[in-house]
Amino acid sequence: MFYSIRHVTRFRYSAPVRESIMELRMQPRSEGSQALRSFQISTNPRAQLYAYTDHLGNAVYHFNVLRAHEELRIEAQAVVELSNMRPPPESADQLEWERFNAYNLSADHFDLLEPSKFAQSSPALTAFMKAHDLEKPGGDPLTALKRLSKTVHDSFDYEVGVTEVDSPIDLAIAEKRGVCQDFAHISIAIARSWGIPARYVSGYLHHRRKNQDRSGEDATHAWIEAYLPSLGWVGLDPTNDILAGDRHIRVAVGRDYADVPPARGTFKGTAESELAIAVSVEPTQAPVRHEEFLRVTRPLRPRAPSEAAVEQIFRQQQQQQ
Repeated sequence: MFYSIRHVTRFRYSAPVRESIMELRMQPRSEGSQALRSFQISTNPRAQLYAYTDHLGNAVYHFNVLRAHEELRIEAQAVVELSNMRPPPESADQLEWERFNAYNLSADHFDLLEPSKFAQSSPALTAFMKAHDLEKPGGDPLTALKRLSKTVHDSFDYEVGVTEVDSPIDLAIAEKRGVCQDFAHISIAIARSWGIPARYVSGYLHHRRKNQDRSGEDATHAWIEAYLPSLGWVGLDPTNDILAGDRHIRVAVGRDYADVPPARGTFKGTAESELAIAVSVEPTQAPVRHEEFLRVTRPLRPRAPSEAAVEQIFRQQQQQQ
């Protein structure tokens, strides 16, 4: 199956800004059953792009725009081929728990057992685990992970706007609402508490009407991967309570969202910024061209007069939904 992906990010500013510096993780990975067939990024204003591969194997692009501008537009297009994936078994054997040891795990796996910026324990998470009988995994690791995914899916409503890009998991737990970014962080923190290495996956999901996915069709997506020594990395999508499969397109992996935001940067100026994004994922054998629709995800907010007069450096990121 071939997918054509188009991801447009637009920042608009209430006044001219300068020295926009951006870092992008938008290039799909090419490994396993997923093969990247083409990829390109364009910016307006035009900028020289530089690229490197980070220590997690993610492709990272970065650029800066020094001259004054009132809008910054980034467009990424890719064609990805996904071959048939062998689904994991219904369950693992009980001995799998004993395989989580230094013989079967590397330093990278042990790093994914530690708390991270957004995936860490808290009194709210502990209470959630107790209320849903998640303090101990029970059964084999794969069955426990599936139950975790279902519990998170059933316990939270999907709603955009309740949490922000940098919200801690406590907010989603308190509100019982959130987006895929929140559900992934909650799932990762619980899996790690069980002694299972877990990581955050940033990417895209191809939506089909029959699947009735909860996640946003016009946004990036996030899910988790858990490492089982006898099976390798197993992807679980708690937002939709499904295993990651041939509709999930992997872009970047990390400890949590802080490692893999699709776009992250700063600018200098006194302006407020408005973020809009458009994402499309379509089955194809060639890139699809179509009229994009930009959905405003962070509207302009008036700044207090005392603040507006002072030039500041602003961070700008987009939440995964």
